[in-house]
Amino acid sequence: MSLPERFLGAIERLIPADRRFDDPLSTLAFGTDASFYRLIPKLVVRVESEMEVVELLKLACAEDVPVTFRAAGTSLSGQALSDSVLIVLGDNWNGREIRNAGEQIRLQPGVIGANANAALAPYLRKIGPDPASIGAAKIGGIVANNSSGMCCGTAQNSYKTLAGMRMVLADGTVVDSEDATSVAAFRQSHARLLHQLAELGRETRANTELAARIRHKYRLKNTTGFSLNALVDYDQPLDILTHLMVGSEGALGFISSVTYDTVPDHPHKACALVVFPDVENCCRAVTMLKQQPVSAVELLDRRSLRSVEHKPGMPAWVKELSPTACALLIESRAASQTLLHEQVEAVRAAIGRFPVEKLVDFSEDPVTHEQLWRIRKDTFPAVGAVRETGTTVIIEDVTFPVERLAEGVNRLLDLLEAHHYDEAILFGHALEGNLHFVFTQSFDEQEQIARYEAFMGEVAQLVAVEFGGALKAEHGTGRNMAPFVELEWGDNAYRLMWKIKRLLDPKGILNPDVVLSEDPQIHLKNLKPMPAADGIVDKCIECGFCEPVCPSNGLTLTPRQRIVIWRDIQARKRAGVDTGEIERLFHYHGIDTCAATGLCAQRCPVGINTGDLVRKLRGQQADKTGTANWLANNFAAALQGARFMLHVAKGTHTIMGTRGLERASSVIARASRGHVPQWTPAMPQPVQRLSLPQLPSRDARPRVVYLAACVSRVMGPAAQDREQESLLDVSHALLEKAGYQVVFPDSHSHLCCGQPFASKGYPEQAESKRQETLNALLKASRGGIDPIYCDTSPCTLRLVQELADERLQIYDPVRFIRTHLLERLHFVPQAAPIAVHITCSTQHLGEAQALIDIVRRCTQDLVIPEGIHCCGFAGDKGFTTPELNGHALRSLKDAVHLCTEGISTSRTCEIGLSHHSGIDYHSLVYLVHRVTRPRSFRVKRQERAMEELS
Repeated sequence: MSLPERFLGAIERLIPADRRFDDPLSTLAFGTDASFYRLIPKLVVRVESEMEVVELLKLACAEDVPVTFRAAGTSLSGQALSDSVLIVLGDNWNGREIRNAGEQIRLQPGVIGANANAALAPYLRKIGPDPASIGAAKIGGIVANNSSGMCCGTAQNSYKTLAGMRMVLADGTVVDSEDATSVAAFRQSHARLLHQLAELGRETRANTELAARIRHKYRLKNTTGFSLNALVDYDQPLDILTHLMVGSEGALGFISSVTYDTVPDHPHKACALVVFPDVENCCRAVTMLKQQPVSAVELLDRRSLRSVEHKPGMPAWVKELSPTACALLIESRAASQTLLHEQVEAVRAAIGRFPVEKLVDFSEDPVTHEQLWRIRKDTFPAVGAVRETGTTVIIEDVTFPVERLAEGVNRLLDLLEAHHYDEAILFGHALEGNLHFVFTQSFDEQEQIARYEAFMGEVAQLVAVEFGGALKAEHGTGRNMAPFVELEWGDNAYRLMWKIKRLLDPKGILNPDVVLSEDPQIHLKNLKPMPAADGIVDKCIECGFCEPVCPSNGLTLTPRQRIVIWRDIQARKRAGVDTGEIERLFHYHGIDTCAATGLCAQRCPVGINTGDLVRKLRGQQADKTGTANWLANNFAAALQGARFMLHVAKGTHTIMGTRGLERASSVIARASRGHVPQWTPAMPQPVQRLSLPQLPSRDARPRVVYLAACVSRVMGPAAQDREQESLLDVSHALLEKAGYQVVFPDSHSHLCCGQPFASKGYPEQAESKRQETLNALLKASRGGIDPIYCDTSPCTLRLVQELADERLQIYDPVRFIRTHLLERLHFVPQAAPIAVHITCSTQHLGEAQALIDIVRRCTQDLVIPEGIHCCGFAGDKGFTTPELNGHALRSLKDAVHLCTEGISTSRTCEIGLSHHSGIDYHSLVYLVHRVTRPRSFRVKRQERAMEELS
């Protein structure tokens, strides 16, 4: 059924065309969230203001058009999907206001949870909810699902830490609980609604049996159904309303902003892993730990431990545990180290009375802490990584009363075994009796759907009826558990929920069939296919964790969406369906605008690099092998040609001026469809001189081999840049200042790491150039005796990835400065603020924190723009697809407006960064060279002596 013409016409007048999507590629891309459902929206609308939401809801209400709100789409129960109109948050929902030295924070719904905590970190505070998806999930979804997490429990979730809310109701009315004028107006315009809410509260509290049931249910972690505890916890109707919105999953209204009472983020922590011989002793220990000063207690059954025992870095003893073993990962946090030690002793005493099979005692060592938490965090992706292609990963979360946890665990394990979910694992937040069980499921055949239906029916009966627990502890009801709400809550509470729904959404337009549904089979409909697409991406679980770091997110597609589309294309091809139109759209949205830098792999629970798929597809389409071969064999000539083109651009700029050249270049770039790059004032001048210094016959200084990247040999500073020396000259000067004898490899003008070829889909030529360079470096370094310095991090990364020759020590600027130059240089920090861009390659090399630490030595004021993870220049994408670079850096100028200079470690990235920021970005070596002077060995000896005395 199509959307009403009057509705569509009004939407066209309200929302610009570039924020409305109804094409088959976009609607399919947004038809997926992290759940195992798929609904294809008829229209996707990206909203940028509350006014747009208000008008949209008024139109939807007038035309009876169902709408669904979507923040990050990391929800696991199908609550961020629609087959009607999907309303997606745009860029302009990122506001935050810190109050009372961090005791409160007001957040718009588009703020990523981890970014809220980063803003609060200087105050040693954080928001209460801590879902595993906090690095991707947005506040709108965190509140709407009442998400919790490992340390949050029931005391620090959104419901319990809510201080205020601004919301839009189904009829388009806005009310802000913290604004007296807004409240007064709402009380006048919606007096009847408030009276009815107050009456519902009085009736509920007067029904002692129902009130007692509600209080009992929320003693547990519980997100099944609407938040009925609002009716017994509060008597003021506006308080009832704001707390009903928490956990409502967009089915009662839209949350425009929320104010949290924050919680302490204690800096001191200790962690232990205790393995018990069986589930019974493990769960008895949980009951004891409930009374102890612990911040997290995570349970891992033997299956979950087995799923990670072969992972790199896992302790060998994990493989040797008994078949019945069950573990607790315990963490304690405190404001001081003394208090932490007291708490740890109390916890040790509490668990000391139980038999233990293996103990990793409490440690404050960050490395040990990280290793132990990896055991817990790797369990879910471990199942996803080994599942059969075509199956989906399902993660359910239930709550048992903690006093019956052992019985609940064993009964749940029995059910999984009875239904032959042999790969399933079980873990959870034990203090709350909250268990996650993960299993894989195929929905390709009716027999498999019937198996899932039977299993979930028995789970519902076991948890909700027999144990009086919760079928959804923290993942939200969604459409997955909507048919079981009445079973869990009973008739009275269920009818009360429907009263609330019809009171706040009388036309039923808000997220229908989510939380409540009259269709008892809704959880078995619109099941998401997971067809084989390519071995590179088949393990993708479509969680969306990758999306925040993708530069094309919001421009075209995200890594998750690229995989969704490619899966669909392959399935259609196998079915004999024509894919011409969607492949045409995918070429630009999926392939051309992918930076392919691989940051998505760092966020992916199963380590998928969607860029690898894109490079493979580019390779399949690459049809200029002869040209690639010529370039590889005549690389020095190609670079000379590039320098010549920069000379032409420089001369043209002299004649036409900045504005004239920009206008002319823009016309030519559009006409050439990106083959001729757009000129900007940040465009580099050609490197003027490539004559390298001759080495003296005798030199006692230590040697370093300097590999100048091809971009460093071609691209000098921009004409208006205050730095006019080339990167090659500055790097050389810095190395000599630090006391090094600088050696250049033979035939350096022919050398290339291969990255330009790899990114264009020519892997053979790329590897040939890489090996040629590695051989030259081996010779220049005297068989690996001398360290090798490469002046850009992308080239370094390309050379060291899968490097088989252990003799070669290849350093990017950050690592070389960190390991070789800090002791040789004296830093005098400058006062002017410096912006830092951490390139994708720096992140892959593991040098991000080191870069920050080095810049802190150079300046008293450092700025790292939030939300910019990849600049989108991606080698030459900034030239050929400049809209990707522009989109990725759309917020940069505002973030660095107080800075005088920016720092990076990639010459091409610096072009785009300079252009879009309004300040000059340079390599790190310029800054280090400017603020340092050589240290004498005498000074170094004195400093070492002082360190030893201290």
